[in-house]
Amino acid sequence: MKRKIAVITSSRADYSHLYWVLRELSLRSNVALSLIAMGSHLSIEFGRTSGDITRDGFVADANIECLLSSDSDVGMAKTIGVATLGLADYLGRLRPDLLLLIADRYEMLAPAAVALSLRIPIAHIEGGDVSLGAIDEAVRNALTKLSHIHLTTTESARQRVISMGEEPWRVHVVGSPSLDHISKGSLLSRSEVECEVGIPLDRNTIAVIYHPVTLSRDTLCEAGELFAALEGISQNLLLISPNSDAGGRELQRRITEFVTRRANTRFITSIDHRTYLSLLKFLALLVGNSSSGIMEAASFQLPVVNVGIRQDGRERGRNVVDCPANRGEISRAIRQGLSPAFRSSLHDLKNPYGDGHSSEKIAEILSSTDISTLLSKAAIPVSASTAA
Repeated sequence: MKRKIAVITSSRADYSHLYWVLRELSLRSNVALSLIAMGSHLSIEFGRTSGDITRDGFVADANIECLLSSDSDVGMAKTIGVATLGLADYLGRLRPDLLLLIADRYEMLAPAAVALSLRIPIAHIEGGDVSLGAIDEAVRNALTKLSHIHLTTTESARQRVISMGEEPWRVHVVGSPSLDHISKGSLLSRSEVECEVGIPLDRNTIAVIYHPVTLSRDTLCEAGELFAALEGISQNLLLISPNSDAGGRELQRRITEFVTRRANTRFITSIDHRTYLSLLKFLALLVGNSSSGIMEAASFQLPVVNVGIRQDGRERGRNVVDCPANRGEISRAIRQGLSPAFRSSLHDLKNPYGDGHSSEKIAEILSSTDISTLLSKAAIPVSASTAA
């Protein structure tokens, strides 16, 4: 009998991390793979990125419509409810042997809750990471406690998961699967990327990815200072769409307004991961508060200015310049990141999130682990909770 493994993807971001995992699982003769797309994948406002899945040769066995056309925290909460209803019906029929979830998006609480009710074991990627400035931190930790196999990006993350009371044999260090694109795929040339993004890339171009700060009641409380700092720079700017959190649509509106009054500036609502990683090769600097500045940019020795609190606590390489959401501090950090001396200091930088061979490790663990007793967790004595 083949092992039925269902995989959930809710956005362009998590799909890019899952691509090579899906490829590896599809090659396993003992695995029957089911892919479920939901959330912003099905939203025209966010580029309807379900098309990326089809172009890559995968078939979504189910499309769960759940993302409300809302810009509020109430909309986020209702999206979880709608997703739970749709997933309950589909997973109730499918009854997979294992459900694979990734990271920390709030929508992932829905499949986790459904799987708990249906007694479906959960495998979770990127548990034990830290991002103290967003609700992602609480979501990630909740998913960890609801999961039965843990696939962490670093040894420090593994230790955090174990310290939460998870049995050490369940917790595996695999690295970040997003880096597999670099080691396994072919990246685009400069001219090909320029054609895709519509702006020159001459080592004088800055990309900006900034998301709402979901831990704050005003999720855009930092955005004004960022835009004020960006007004003062002359370089080409490429702004990439924020995610679908509360405040995301208002942030898109502000970006559009900013772009219309500034020359040599472009805004794109969606970018596939291959193009995005290729873009990182040719940038002068990445600015914002996206986890990609922490996790992927280090592989290209790319300077990153990390603004505000969203990524507080996350492990990072020395390519990252942290600064508060203050226009003067952001401007200072941008000058530092653009300096030739800082760039040259990164020539031997190693990415702390792995070597680009995560997906095969994940596929091996998911296809070979004995799942007959996964649902039954043992209590870990407090004195042994941090043992290796």
